[in-house]
Amino acid sequence: MKPNSLPRRFCSAGRILGLAILAACGCAPNRGNEVAQPPAAPPPYVWKSVQMVGGGFVDGIVFHPTEKGLRYARTDIGGAYRWNDRQKQWMPILDWLPYKETNLMGCESIAVDPADPNRVYLACGMYTNPTTPNGAILRSDDRGGTFQRTDMPFKMGGNEDGRGNGERLAVDPNDGNVIYFGSRHDGLWRSADRAVTWSKVNSFPDVTEGRATTSAPRERFGFPVRSSGVVFEVFDPRSGIAGAPSSTIYAGVALMGRSNFYRSTDAGATWAAVPGEPTNLRLSHGVMASNGTIYLCYGSAPGPSRMTRGAIWKFDTNSAQWTDITPEKPQPSTRPASGPSGGGGFGYGAVSVDAHDPDALIASTFNHPDGEELFRSTDAGKTWKPIFHHGGGTFDYSGAPYVAHTPIHWLLDIQIDPCDPNHAMFTTGYGGWETFDLTDADAGKPTRWSVMSKGIEETVAMQLVSPPSGAHLISAIGDYGGFVHRDLDKPNPDGNFDHPNFSNTGGVAFAQSNPDVLVRVGIVAGGQRGRGTNVAYSLDGGKTWQPTPSMPASRSAMGSISVNADGTRWIWTPARSSPFLTRNRGATWRQIPGLPANTRVIADPISAQKFYAMALFDGKLLISSDGGETFESRPLILPAGLPRAGELGENNRGDRGDNRGGQDRIYATPGVEGDLWIAAFDGLYHSADTGRSFVRLDGVEQIHGFGFGKAAPGAGVPALYLMGIVRGQDAIYRSDDFAKTWVRINDDRHQYGLLLQITGDPRIYGRVYVGTHGRGVLYGDPAD
Repeated sequence: MKPNSLPRRFCSAGRILGLAILAACGCAPNRGNEVAQPPAAPPPYVWKSVQMVGGGFVDGIVFHPTEKGLRYARTDIGGAYRWNDRQKQWMPILDWLPYKETNLMGCESIAVDPADPNRVYLACGMYTNPTTPNGAILRSDDRGGTFQRTDMPFKMGGNEDGRGNGERLAVDPNDGNVIYFGSRHDGLWRSADRAVTWSKVNSFPDVTEGRATTSAPRERFGFPVRSSGVVFEVFDPRSGIAGAPSSTIYAGVALMGRSNFYRSTDAGATWAAVPGEPTNLRLSHGVMASNGTIYLCYGSAPGPSRMTRGAIWKFDTNSAQWTDITPEKPQPSTRPASGPSGGGGFGYGAVSVDAHDPDALIASTFNHPDGEELFRSTDAGKTWKPIFHHGGGTFDYSGAPYVAHTPIHWLLDIQIDPCDPNHAMFTTGYGGWETFDLTDADAGKPTRWSVMSKGIEETVAMQLVSPPSGAHLISAIGDYGGFVHRDLDKPNPDGNFDHPNFSNTGGVAFAQSNPDVLVRVGIVAGGQRGRGTNVAYSLDGGKTWQPTPSMPASRSAMGSISVNADGTRWIWTPARSSPFLTRNRGATWRQIPGLPANTRVIADPISAQKFYAMALFDGKLLISSDGGETFESRPLILPAGLPRAGELGENNRGDRGDNRGGQDRIYATPGVEGDLWIAAFDGLYHSADTGRSFVRLDGVEQIHGFGFGKAAPGAGVPALYLMGIVRGQDAIYRSDDFAKTWVRINDDRHQYGLLLQITGDPRIYGRVYVGTHGRGVLYGDPAD
């Protein structure tokens, strides 16, 4: 059946019971803090995403139960999206969040109002560590076009373990005023006024679990195995009438070895564990079918931490009977152990039920040793069919060619479209997949899957360069290597960097007078280790790549790379290492004397013999005039004095910005020898005499990134681009007169949270590229 040929009976506005919705309690609410989203204004620039597609963990999808085509997706660090059914792509709905509100780009949960398609609610907050701000609940009555906000008195963990569980937020299908949220470490919360104010449900049992000690071993992905709190709730709509709260509510908790499934039969006033519940695994998902059966998903860990055991159970709310319906029992693996959970077995990521057929299910594995699998049942879990391994599922990578390098993984949410039983989606660590022929599996036919992530851009930009010829943009990207973009509006048909493929790219550079020479440094992807080094180069502008014959040391990786003007000399500073020079494309490397570890080196754009570096907080400017063989140390004298060194803190952010950003770095003006800039976190400095003297530019108070672009007509000097605070306003700026004046080029609806990198295009005046933390790479052109 084609996607648009759905019979109308599947979209009738009846009650849909397969919803994960939260419970109620009669607690006196406390007033929240409401902050309206910035109003719309004519934009000075038109902003678009550079098309990579996906690029990060889409950890949840929420369909509206009655309106066809209306659905939302949440990501762990890149905000949230609404599907545009007319344009057939996802639209970001949190781009208005400014730099200082980066925490809210981690979306913990999404809920829709079953009775009002215009209403959507988001629980936002990235981390629960002590240095991160508290989370907030955002509410919208125009499908995410605008939001209002209530700050919550606790933290959320949108990028922590268990982020694929849920949904934690939900709306009572009988009374849209009543909304509930299950927190990680602070219990269950209730709102009776459409999320304006909230109060804790004090009658809900204490489900806290001790935090892992700092000395305890970590899971493969760095997460301690512990509870992620109240992870889902299910209302029974049959227990109420329209306009009055539902009486019967179920809530699942990610606990193991104790009660983890609770029920209230008095609209949340009191709660008790459901008798007979399995307690040997942690709950992650629960969905109610139209006949009242609740299907439950379990694992030994919340995920993405490694699971070694798991199960699927069903609970008949009419008979109170429990049944184990696990598709395939996890068996011990021969793989070596990794972390406290060991290396054996697998778990289950999620389960979903057809909204109109209570016996039709799909369930996903997690950490399966033979590769992840989807199982399909049409008899309420009595029997199952595998969809991928033996059922012949096929994958179309054309929507995002780079994902062909990466097996499907982190299937922590799967959904059957409530308006189309043939349409199913599952999430992964690089976006997700969908099919429009799910029921073909019931007849033993293969299902066809395609990338569902168009419009979602969740990469982290580590560095951006725009050469004067060839591709317009080359990006160093976290987790997915990087890309060469000749057409910014289409995914690179060659995928991400290859030969070798990198899992992370820390830096990329080109030769100013020979831009066909490109060099990148990072970490070779797991499947290609032993077949390439952590540094690769191209001699044709990024069309083809090859690894260097050697590295400075066996563990050299990431860090920064510099290429001299003619491309004959490269300086690589691997992470936590001293800088090294190669004069023969990586056949041999020589440690550079006198340069401290972690020193970032840049090349002069004109002289092939000159390189520059600095030790900002020690007051040293380091200059090489012999092609990087040696560096001379000069005093670095700044008009306002030297800044103090910052403290990093957690999650790469400190009191001088994110350490992956473009601040506290030295830059060289394209086309001019010896013309240097220091973009310090707390000021901008310029030297026209190879660093002998610097002047401070007025008005620049804070910098998050700095770069150059093509000069304005008649200007004679390159355009400058800056992300940061100029005269009290945090924004993205361009200067056409060498930093004498600045023009803001973004607006309040295009802020993108944490910004890391910026550069202009040397061939197109006004074009700028902005690299974000979780919203991919944007490019902007003047609106007029």
